[in-house]
Amino acid sequence: MIDTLITIILFILIFGVVVVSHEFGHFIIAKRNGIHVVEFAVGMGPDLFSFQKGETKYSLKLLPIGGACMFEGEDGLNNKEGENNPGAFPNANVWARIATVVAGPLFNFILAFIIALILVNTVLAIREPVVTEVTVGSAAEQAGLQAGDRIVSLNGERIHQFKEISLFMQLYTGGDVAVVYERQGEKYSATLTPEYYQAEERYLLGVSNNTVKELQGLDGIKYSWYEMLFNVKMTYKSLGMLVRGRVTRQDVAGPVGIAVNVVGKSYEETKEYGGLIVLMQMLNITLMLSVNLGVLNLLPLPALDGGRLVFLLLEVIRGKPISPEKEGLVHFVGLMFFMILMVFVFFNDLSNVFIH
Repeated sequence: MIDTLITIILFILIFGVVVVSHEFGHFIIAKRNGIHVVEFAVGMGPDLFSFQKGETKYSLKLLPIGGACMFEGEDGLNNKEGENNPGAFPNANVWARIATVVAGPLFNFILAFIIALILVNTVLAIREPVVTEVTVGSAAEQAGLQAGDRIVSLNGERIHQFKEISLFMQLYTGGDVAVVYERQGEKYSATLTPEYYQAEERYLLGVSNNTVKELQGLDGIKYSWYEMLFNVKMTYKSLGMLVRGRVTRQDVAGPVGIAVNVVGKSYEETKEYGGLIVLMQMLNITLMLSVNLGVLNLLPLPALDGGRLVFLLLEVIRGKPISPEKEGLVHFVGLMFFMILMVFVFFNDLSNVFIH
């Protein structure tokens, strides 16, 4: 019972931090550009608590998922003072509106980088993409790779940490792999075909790394950036798998699934090692979710920040905005789609958690 309560608290805190950072990005840039913010909301559903300060209502909603930063005149919302009100969202300069929309995902990436700084500079060690052992008979050995070689890229994809090699192989489905590696300051290239290992139930390159590098000087900043980029890469590659149909229903998780299968299990696995380890793991989950929210919101889909950006960029190209009624309709349809998707994900979570 206590573990369940702690899991719920941790989940609410993590989602709260991720959502608030996103909405605060929209909020602060809108304010800086004179756009009136009607409501700054954390959560969804009816209000648990709210207060009015100036032009803005600040509210905490019942359901601890999602949030909103609502602007005057956006999709026809609360444009009380008429179409000529300079504080209404549609009347702001187009670049101010673009900056306001982009700020949400941008603040998610800023949060992710700050968390990566904390994690990397607490651990003070990383695994570089340096080969310490080559598996006998593997594709890597046949291609001539040796212990001490530094993997620079795989199929043109730059590699900064060893775990990026692991991610590449997790998503590999066959075909040749072009490897660029560095040996004693010289760069070499090779083409190899990873083999499928039945015992491992996956393809393997045939290289491993069992050493860590201690960070010095500005390494902490550099590898914090690499850590955030790794999460960005992991997110868009996962989206690619989803689009290609390589993700099953069991692989999809919403708030309930994240609370139970990610936060809950992570807490259970780390609590015996002490509070610091639990904190590091929760920060790692927060980093991952913040990047996920940032990337997902930049997708050019209606009702998302990316969908709004499409209309704003079209306005820049055309020299005039799309009809607010047409844009509002598109975003409404998108919102209805995501509401239906949320219901599906919710029941999918219940099925995965309580049935499987």
